[in-house]
Amino acid sequence: MKQKIVMNVPMHSEKVKSKAMQIAVSIQGVSSVSIGKENDELVVIGEGVDSVCLAKSLRKKFCFANIISVQEVKPPSPEPNVECCLPSCYNYWRPCPVYDSGPSNWFFM
Repeated sequence: MKQKIVMNVPMHSEKVKSKAMQIAVSIQGVSSVSIGKENDELVVIGEGVDSVCLAKSLRKKFCFANIISVQEVKPPSPEPNVECCLPSCYNYWRPCPVYDSGPSNWFFM
């Protein structure tokens, strides 16, 4: 089961951010690590990741790491394949004008 772990870790510089990401990646089962919406959030996604072990290893380096949430990542459900049927169009025949000249002995006035 894939899970998404959001942790609060104080990261005030780029060097600290990269170090926190390196520590998170070193944990077994982690597939991706990113910085959350706020700069102090570390988002870890993986399968079978122990969130307590992750928090302990981050606390060794940064002295403070708080688990905000642990959620199961559900794959997006496939949309049902809806076949679109176009309405059939009626074929209209164009009128064809008929010019009847008639016999040559017709006389018009």
